[in-house]
Amino acid sequence: MTSSAAEFSPNNLDALWMPFTANRQFKSNPRMLVGAKGMYYTSHDGRQILDGSAGLWCVNAGHCNDHIVAAVQAQVARLDYSTAFQIGHPAEFELAARLVATTPGDLDHVFFGNSGSEAVDTALKMAIAYQRLKGEGSRVRLIGREKGYHGVGFGGISVGGMVNNRKFFGPLLAGVDHLPSTYSHEHQAFTRGEPTWGLHLADELERIVALHDASTIAAVIVEPVSGSAGVLVPPKGYLKRLREICDKHGILLIFDEVITGFGRLGAAFGADYFDVLPDIMTTAKGLTNGTVPMSAVFARKHVYETFMDGAAEGAIELFHGYTYSGHPLACAAGLATMDVYKEEGLFERAASLAPYWEDAAHSLKGAPHVIDIRNIGLVAGIELEPRPGAPGARGYEMFTKCYEAGLLVRVTGDIVAASPPLIIEKREIDQLFETLGRILREVD
Repeated sequence: MTSSAAEFSPNNLDALWMPFTANRQFKSNPRMLVGAKGMYYTSHDGRQILDGSAGLWCVNAGHCNDHIVAAVQAQVARLDYSTAFQIGHPAEFELAARLVATTPGDLDHVFFGNSGSEAVDTALKMAIAYQRLKGEGSRVRLIGREKGYHGVGFGGISVGGMVNNRKFFGPLLAGVDHLPSTYSHEHQAFTRGEPTWGLHLADELERIVALHDASTIAAVIVEPVSGSAGVLVPPKGYLKRLREICDKHGILLIFDEVITGFGRLGAAFGADYFDVLPDIMTTAKGLTNGTVPMSAVFARKHVYETFMDGAAEGAIELFHGYTYSGHPLACAAGLATMDVYKEEGLFERAASLAPYWEDAAHSLKGAPHVIDIRNIGLVAGIELEPRPGAPGARGYEMFTKCYEAGLLVRVTGDIVAASPPLIIEKREIDQLFETLGRILREVD
């Protein structure tokens, strides 16, 4: 059968099944981006769209950065692909060394993957295997947190705590338990930065330990700041208390820094910002500025050496990996991205802009429909009152009206999340929140 050319034209949207998208709704009125530079996307109809979400929390250095683009172009002309199994290439070793020079403490070994989801599943497997190599094979239980997001692999949705990501896919991994969410509207609404209420929620880990016994628990995984759930900032001292309890019971602590890594909070990592050292740390997104998919899992010295000491000479220490681990183009993008972060001082820039950002975000207090505002670093969550019987409808209308007005933001349910590239200027912060304020007054 011969297909007509029209079936394969750019205007035929039927073939693509879009992720995390209401496909039928989108295809009835599509939003297309055809270019990007700096702080702005270009839409298919020629409009400039201010990127208020750094793509998807990832374009920290701005779009189509000349240095990153040139590095990827040069790499693809030199070496397009190299297997990661039993063969290496110089850029992956150079990037690994550059990265561990920026990580806190002794997080000095890195394993490359291709996405945050892969990073999380890698970290979970490392944690369980680590306990087994230590002679504690009964430690197989994993502890996540309600409202947590850890990607979409079976491991990630098992330890994650977002209902719609879990309910369609069966019983998931066995033996997983969850800490309660740290968020309370009653006690934390309109907090600037870290809430003072909620430290006691870390002690729920002691209850879980008492229920299951520490001898069955391999690891606890949390986001330093829950991004996809709507910018949920941890209470003061919460992460330090989790670290203390994990140390007490021999449990590994994993930080999912896919969003918070690489300057989003005004520090290199959330571990730096909160001064808490995890045993394993997952990253992605800002690692390559979103230019080429890549993730990195960092392990502390004692984790790595347990694997090295647990295998015979010449044996594979970790039976895990991906076809595209340490991909040459991703490494080139990562190295160039690290250059840009350092040369332009983007982490320090984010820290210096954070107070201005905070004031701009909280200027929306009292605007129609706004029931809470949360912020930390260059991230803000504006929570809206749901429409009766139609949760998420008001948030989606905000998203579409903002796009029509030249602003791209992330919406999860009725929460608008803003997290721009770290190159944003104060005038663009003003533009972002003034647009949000105007659209809030237009939304029913």
